[in-house]
Amino acid sequence: MISRHRAQRALAAASVGLAVAAGGLATASTAQAYDTDTTKISCSAVKVRKSPSTTATAVGVAYRGDKITYDQWVYRKATKTWWTRGTVTRKSDGKKLRGYVIYKCANPYGTNGAPTPSIPK
Repeated sequence: MISRHRAQRALAAASVGLAVAAGGLATASTAQAYDTDTTKISCSAVKVRKSPSTTATAVGVAYRGDKITYDQWVYRKATKTWWTRGTVTRKSDGKKLRGYVIYKCANPYGTNGAPTPSIPK
């Protein structure tokens, strides 16, 4: 008999694979790989962190208009928060910062108010 945890993991893997194959946006409870793309930081300033947590070490600060090349989204169940992982290139000094930025500041849809991805249950 398959345990509940193993069945949930298999179901999650199958749904992520199907969504990626269909080219759609998929979400997972921990992290979701996605095609690499570039967008801009929409907040006036945001800390780039080593891990997706507000208490994680800050690598640096990104400012409005800085480019971010993202490659993953992460959802933290404990804080109910989405994060974007990628590399920020600052306009001011050209420095590259690799880490996590809160999703609302690195929204791949720009500042058009598009809804955030659905939160997994």
